[in-house]
Amino acid sequence: MIDTLYLEDAVRDHPRAAEVIARFPEARVVPCARYGEVFNPKAQNFRLQKQKPALILAEKYRNFVLPAPPGYGIGAARNYYFSHMLNCVYDCRYCFLQGMYRSANYLLFVNYEDFQAEIRRIADEAAGEPVHFFSGYDCDSLALEPVTGFAAAFLPLFRELPNAWLELRTKSTQVRSLLAVEPLERAVVAFSFMPETIAAAVDHKAPTPAKRLLAAQRLQRQGWPIGLRFDPVIYVDGWQDCYRAMFDEVFRVLDPAGIHSVSLGAFRLPDAFLRRMTDLYPDEKLFAGPLESRRGMSSYRADLEEALLGFCRNEILRYVPAERFFPCVA
Repeated sequence: MIDTLYLEDAVRDHPRAAEVIARFPEARVVPCARYGEVFNPKAQNFRLQKQKPALILAEKYRNFVLPAPPGYGIGAARNYYFSHMLNCVYDCRYCFLQGMYRSANYLLFVNYEDFQAEIRRIADEAAGEPVHFFSGYDCDSLALEPVTGFAAAFLPLFRELPNAWLELRTKSTQVRSLLAVEPLERAVVAFSFMPETIAAAVDHKAPTPAKRLLAAQRLQRQGWPIGLRFDPVIYVDGWQDCYRAMFDEVFRVLDPAGIHSVSLGAFRLPDAFLRRMTDLYPDEKLFAGPLESRRGMSSYRADLEEALLGFCRNEILRYVPAERFFPCVA
């Protein structure tokens, strides 16, 4: 899967970097002074690199944990996010990462201990007030778990912090490491879903929604809190039937009583990101849809967006109570 590894000088002797390199004995290891010289140059083509990304092992020096955007949360007043990795193994056409980064290479920050120290500090300063920490914003939380050991490294920390909650956002079926340990009631495994037909067109390289659903079912049966993330909602012909069928299937397979939270969000991208993504994929039907720009963000026409979200909200509330439903308003 990975045939080139870039190793930043700062982590040359880091045990986690050595563990990752050992997983790819045939890979070429290329030293670099700072990861930016590989990841940041503008003269890169995301689309071409995505065909065979390299893995960059590096150290993060600051901004380990950041406040979540307003309107982003699942019930707590204090919300933060952190990214141990940038970029994703999947290739979803609507993903903002394609517009944000020039590079499609995977960038893994191996100094987990610095993230963990900041999480502990924030949780301690909250003095018992619930604090939610979201992973999977700039990557998929679990897709590279066999390589990164991310969840395995962070779950013990959250077991020690009684007021700290962790969300693992994913489309992955890499749940073996979770099934091998005791469930943690403050660790929500949040799966992203969309109808099968839409996913087949835009969720490239990701497991099918049916496979994600089975992974979620296995975790739920073992006692893990499950989150459902219907975000973004995509417009297609016959969208009402597509989404109604999806909700029926999801809540048939999963026990609604055991769902921790459900969130719903519209398709939206910063205008600049959409322009870059359209340049990368000029024939992509998704970007030729009924979109308009409002306050620097591209999304569906206001009337269409309201119809999409209103329909989905009503369908969701057939299965879960309103206090477990969290629309994304950012």
